[in-house]
Amino acid sequence: MSVKSASANLLETEHSGLAKLLSAAFYATSSFLIIVVNKTILTNYRFPSYMFLGIGQMATTVIILFAAKKSQTVHFQDFDRSIFVKIFPLPLLYVGNHITGLASTKKLSLPMFTVLRKFTIIMTMVMEARILKKTFPNHLIYSVLAIFFGALVAASSDLAFDAESYMFILLNDVFTAASGVYTKKKLGTEGLGKYGILFYNAIIIVIPTLLTSAFTGDLNKAVSYEHWLNIAFVSCFIMSCIMGFVLMYSIVLCSHYNSALTTTVVGAIKNVAVAYIGMFVGGDYLFSWTNFLGLNICMSGGLVYSYLAFNSSKPAHCNGIQGKQDQLTISIPEQSMQGISVK
Repeated sequence: MSVKSASANLLETEHSGLAKLLSAAFYATSSFLIIVVNKTILTNYRFPSYMFLGIGQMATTVIILFAAKKSQTVHFQDFDRSIFVKIFPLPLLYVGNHITGLASTKKLSLPMFTVLRKFTIIMTMVMEARILKKTFPNHLIYSVLAIFFGALVAASSDLAFDAESYMFILLNDVFTAASGVYTKKKLGTEGLGKYGILFYNAIIIVIPTLLTSAFTGDLNKAVSYEHWLNIAFVSCFIMSCIMGFVLMYSIVLCSHYNSALTTTVVGAIKNVAVAYIGMFVGGDYLFSWTNFLGLNICMSGGLVYSYLAFNSSKPAHCNGIQGKQDQLTISIPEQSMQGISVK
């Protein structure tokens, strides 16, 4: 085990259980609220541009953190050429996560959106094993597989299948998993920290995204939207922009105190709770016993994982420990990863 890996493990053990739990709860709450707000904007108000909504969230992040840095409320490195090297590939993953996430929110019902998001968990586990060289205790792996199996069961009964929607959500799963793992990796980068990652992620991609929106005609659709004078809609739009910043901060904070996989599982538990609510609110859920059974399997696996992760006396993920009976090392051959790319 390298000195760097040992230091990373030591830092994980220094965080109190309360800090881990509170950061996870903050992330779950933020994620729940923004899904509801975005669903309202994109579905109920039929706002035509999920890309423009993402631009608003990124711009709000830049403005808030710039003001906070100027007032010396927060501190992070000033911009120079080294920033690009330090933060890459997070900006690409960030924009991919934002755009595909908003697109899938618009096209899928809340319950099916939350079910298919469970695939992020298994992807995160594989990426942590491959990129961060993590190994996982068997009991955590079994709980993750239970969540994954529940998602498969629930999705098998989807009566509102849409190929484009499923493509967006699976791409979103890939981007989310990669973003979580690389965020955890970059948190230890000198000069960046939590706020630097958020600020430079947003500022690097907001202009190219705005240009893309203008070039594709997406910006024109957003500007000519008929409800810009509707106070209720504008309030929801502003709330979404602010919650975009809050969500990104909560993800980074949860990743700081926990592992990338734990952050993903917390999101999964929250999503199942949203799915339960979606059965009674929204009117776009097609009930089936198979789907309901799958949701319950997901929730059970998530609760077991949370109990094990937050009540363990040792880190939930241990680097470089092999050969013990209670652990299973996930090893991904180099060749098997060559065909996986994030575009």
